[in-house]
Parts: sequence; C-alpha cells; structure tokens
Amino acid sequence: MKRATRVAERLREDLSNLLRGMSDPRIAGVLVSRVEVTDDLQSAKVHVRHEFGAEDATSRRALLKGLDAASGRLRRDVARTMGLRVVPTLRFFYDEGPDAQRRIEELLREIKDDSGGERS
Repeated sequence: MKRATRVAERLREDLSNLLRGMSDPRIAGVLVSRVEVTDDLQSAKVHVRHEFGAEDATSRRALLKGLDAASGRLRRDVARTMGLRVVPTLRFFYDEGPDAQRRIEELLREIKDDSGGERS
C-alpha cells in the first residue's frame, strides 16, 4: 500500500476524532467520508458531509466555511497526533456522492414502477 494511501486513512480517522471535539456549531454533525493525499504529502482533499443526510446549499457553505476557519488548528493537532514532518494542507469539499446515488435510485424506482404498470 502506498504511503499516501496510509496517511490518507490515518488522516481521515484523526480528523473525525478531532472534529467531534470542536465547539463550532457550523461543523456540528460533520462526517469525514474520505481523504485523498497527494503522493508528496503536501495537500489533502478532505471530503465531508452532514451526519444527518442531505442539507441545503446554505448549510453546506456554512459547514465548509467553518472547516476552513478551523483548518489551521486541525492541521496543528494532526501534526501532533500523527508525528509527520510535513503535514498536508487541508482543503475541504462537500461529498455529494451519496446524495446523487440516492437520487439515481429514486429515478430507477420510478421508471420500474412506470414500466410495471404498462405490462398488464
């Protein structure tokens, strides 16, 4: 397994734990779904989502803004817990994958229901 992959998984675990202890209401209920780290360990894309499912665009922006504001502290805390010489710069993105998957499943269900009625 590549070092960047190992660091990404450890970073995901550590960020999840650190975020639970933060008091900023904008980031309450945040889940770290995945982390992608560049091979040189300089940058990390942190994909997050709300614990309670789909939220509106305003709350997503607030979540990302809160995470950006906390990124310096998170990076410092990660450096302490992971013991890395170089700690990746954290960039946060909202993970819309599960929302898109849910919508596709709804559409497929509707198509199945519509085609089922025409066969009789």
